[in-house]
Amino acid sequence: MAGPSSSDCGGGGNFSGFYETWFEQLQQLVRQLRMCPNPPTSHDHRVAISRLVQGIMSHYADYYQVKSAAAERDVLLMFMAPWASSLERSLHWIAGWRPTTLFHLVYTESSILFESHIVDILKGRKTGDLGDLSPTQFRRVSELQCDTVREENAITDELSEWQDGASDLVGCSTEDVERKVSKLVGILRKADDLRLKTVRQLVELLTPQQAVEFLIAAAELQFGVRGWGQEQDGLRRC
Repeated sequence: MAGPSSSDCGGGGNFSGFYETWFEQLQQLVRQLRMCPNPPTSHDHRVAISRLVQGIMSHYADYYQVKSAAAERDVLLMFMAPWASSLERSLHWIAGWRPTTLFHLVYTESSILFESHIVDILKGRKTGDLGDLSPTQFRRVSELQCDTVREENAITDELSEWQDGASDLVGCSTEDVERKVSKLVGILRKADDLRLKTVRQLVELLTPQQAVEFLIAAAELQFGVRGWGQEQDGLRRC
């Protein structure tokens, strides 16, 4: 399924409409993932699963491409995120989710599935799901987590430095302000690049079946936070 294009976004203020369409399409893609045989029972199923996984990855890439273009027009709007609920904004790290959240998700899902299949595992039966991660996969996930933490910290430090110099904007020329804002756009782009890279790297080190479970869990977390946040915002407006 093709995602909404950058032309659909128009000005920065129209990003809310883009996001709603993108989010609805993500829900449709995840519904297709849930319908996949688990585990895949044939070569055709494995091919179909790989295509669906790639489709979701392309959908995420489309989102960050459009977001980057919108940030060029109005980066402050990306940080305000009026399309998000109050709960979602409270969890944001540099106008989006924190990349290391994904590692906690993998460990949690793996632990839950491991416990549910403990009898099979003790009997030497392979489940092939996230509860059946190999020692090599755990090592690679741990190494990727350490690398991601270092990159997160570096970007956080860069944002802190930018914020420390915010007072310098008082009395600055238009050119200086534009240069400062351009730097903020660059920081946001680095954060978004890290978000997308982290998802891609995790998917690459998982089997197709595990990748499906991971992507579904990540989307369900996103759906749950958004749904509960919108509900609470609605109650406060009453």
